[in-house]
Amino acid sequence: MRRLALLLAVLACLAPLQAQRPNIVFVYIDDMGYGDLSLTGNKDVRTENLDRLASEGLFLEQFYVASPICSPSRVGITTGQFPARHLINSYLNNRRRNRERGMRDWLDSSAPSVARAFQRAGYATAHVGKWHMGGGRDVDDAPHPKAYGFDESIVTFEGLGERVLMEDHGLSAQSEALGGGPIWHAEKDRFTEIWVNRSIDFIERHQDAPFYLHLWLNDVHDPHNPSPKMLAKYERFSANPYVQRFYAVLDAMDQQIGRLVSRIDELGLAEKTLIVVTSDNGPTAWPRYYKEGFDPPGSTAGLRGRKWSLYEGGIKMPLIARWKGKIRPGLVDPGSVLGGVDLFPTFCALAGVPAPPVAFDGEDRSSVLLGEPSARRKPLLWEYGRDETYLAPGLEEDRSPNLAIRDGRWKLLVNADGSRLELYDLDASTGERDNVAADHPDVAKRLSEALLSWRRSLPTL
Repeated sequence: MRRLALLLAVLACLAPLQAQRPNIVFVYIDDMGYGDLSLTGNKDVRTENLDRLASEGLFLEQFYVASPICSPSRVGITTGQFPARHLINSYLNNRRRNRERGMRDWLDSSAPSVARAFQRAGYATAHVGKWHMGGGRDVDDAPHPKAYGFDESIVTFEGLGERVLMEDHGLSAQSEALGGGPIWHAEKDRFTEIWVNRSIDFIERHQDAPFYLHLWLNDVHDPHNPSPKMLAKYERFSANPYVQRFYAVLDAMDQQIGRLVSRIDELGLAEKTLIVVTSDNGPTAWPRYYKEGFDPPGSTAGLRGRKWSLYEGGIKMPLIARWKGKIRPGLVDPGSVLGGVDLFPTFCALAGVPAPPVAFDGEDRSSVLLGEPSARRKPLLWEYGRDETYLAPGLEEDRSPNLAIRDGRWKLLVNADGSRLELYDLDASTGERDNVAADHPDVAKRLSEALLSWRRSLPTL
């Protein structure tokens, strides 16, 4: 009886601690550029819900994703490690193309996983939306999201398990042929509504206990398929149909995010929930836009490069963090550098969740999210692609070397063979037009040696 009384006393002490642990909702938007929010310069679309979220918390100006393309960017978030460690340095394709590029077919399920860390700490976990870390095309044996620590998941054609697919869509048809889970069909303009509905359902079911949720949206990834109503709203931009369609889906997405945040607040969870929103890479950059005489949709706010580029426009994203009562409203941090690989250890620190004993490339930046600017201790490094078949932006000037390092004020880019060495002082200019390698040979030598040494240390198939 004494042992039972002691156990009940311990559980009674743990219950309030469990209740105090913050929920985390991480919204990852596919292909949204730095300048696509009205708060970052978009004068054509008012992203009022994302703007309001930023006004109620922190806007971080120097957040860097782990890659200028989807799959490795997501691997960096999931593992807290540079994705090249896991032999994923571009988007996952079919088996033949993955092998030709020296890439794996999926992220190893034994790799570190932020969701698994939260699951083991007693959190309810869910992944809703785009996956693209394995499964799809002809890859039918990739692990499902549940193998990485998600209690439940629903994805689209770049993943397995329960998923929503489009009709008359080649990759959706390939996905459906693979089986591997319940399959639903919907037009793409309804995807974000479906994802938000599932997210709200998950939150409502777990509102009395801590939860960890990924909402990874893909409506602003081209092709853009807005509803007729939203397309008509942006009729004045019909001279560039790509921009018209992009604006329509961007606005619709903002409205759906607003619906999610409103429901969190209605449930009384605003002071218990950290909401983080950012993008996985820069805006689309297909050569066809330029060939047709159109500017591509999506804005980098003047930064050089777009998707598929290691220049700032491909990897520098806006980040919004709101946690009422913990993050002071209206904060803007222009100087603290935070990377996608930092989010795993940072989320763990904020939630009091034990991080696994692995070699993180990221670092705990929880103080930055809580409004205390600081310099980072470790540099950020990138590898994008290992041969000439990797996707490149449509404009030659946006095509970067395939390696980069950011260390303090300095950013250096170079190819793996040592060619095209470029050094930029980002304190002086973010335009990446003034290569100062000749003016700072010691810095160029130090950073290039560190970057090329790191590249040589990476695994190969």
